[in-house]
Amino acid sequence: MRNLHGETLPSLAGSLLVAHPNMLDPNFRRAVLFISAHDPSDGAPPDGLADVPVFLGGPVGKNQLMFAAFEWQKGKGLRLNHNVGLKEANEQADQNVASICAFVGYAGWEAGQLEAELKQKAWLLQKPSRSVLKPDRLPKLWFDIMCGLGPWYKMLAIAPDDPSLN
Repeated sequence: MRNLHGETLPSLAGSLLVAHPNMLDPNFRRAVLFISAHDPSDGAPPDGLADVPVFLGGPVGKNQLMFAAFEWQKGKGLRLNHNVGLKEANEQADQNVASICAFVGYAGWEAGQLEAELKQKAWLLQKPSRSVLKPDRLPKLWFDIMCGLGPWYKMLAIAPDDPSLN
């Protein structure tokens, strides 16, 4: 890439992008971004990670991004490797982007807490199928599961959060 004076610009990797005070875009207003990858001819997308979906993992640790690899293991079902580093995530995404997800935050329970919540019917427990890993299913997974539980759950799933707003 050349600037207005015809000079070739170096890679900007390792630099900070600091939003100008006039930046009004709410996604970047008063933000500081680290450029992890940049090539003047290719731009600045993270190699292999641009298509990795990012989900809200839970209310704990919302200040961290974690990569995880989902795997279907015969006889054991769905397994999660949540110790995936950036380099490994990049490599796996290059091979099969559907095997990697990113999460901001996570959920956790103290001993006995989850069991108590299950008894209170706060949660429904389901065994996953292989189709859970299909990337196109992930955004509507909750709705699909509810519809698969029968007409009562489907009706609850399509109901508005606040019926008084109808």
